[in-house]
Amino acid sequence: MADFGMSVRVDAPLDQALERTRAALAEQGFGILTEIDVAATLKAKLDVDVPPQIILGACNAPLARQGLQIEPDLGLLLPCNVVVRTDDDGQTLVSALNPELMVSVPDRPELEPIAADAKTRLQNALRTVADQST
Repeated sequence: MADFGMSVRVDAPLDQALERTRAALAEQGFGILTEIDVAATLKAKLDVDVPPQIILGACNAPLARQGLQIEPDLGLLLPCNVVVRTDDDGQTLVSALNPELMVSVPDRPELEPIAADAKTRLQNALRTVADQST
């Protein structure tokens, strides 16, 4: 994956990886604000078939509050997107946007510790999902 995200391969079907991802995010203090089934949306809107892909809009409320107190427009960059998808080889991949990249947009150094905390929590969640596969 490109530098803007973190990812792990999961030895589990997509539905199982999705449930594991939700649970691992919850353990790290993230709630799921949105859930988008990209494949279903593209099928319904464009009648095209793409591999399964679910985008979870994950939010850690205390971290979001801290960030919004520093930069009210930070909401434009929230929530943290976590994607559970099937790649071209049929393997399940779980990826998360790097929060450090998100806070580089407003160029407010005081947001960096919050982003680092969010990144650590997302990395822990990804590690948990990956470890459950072995």
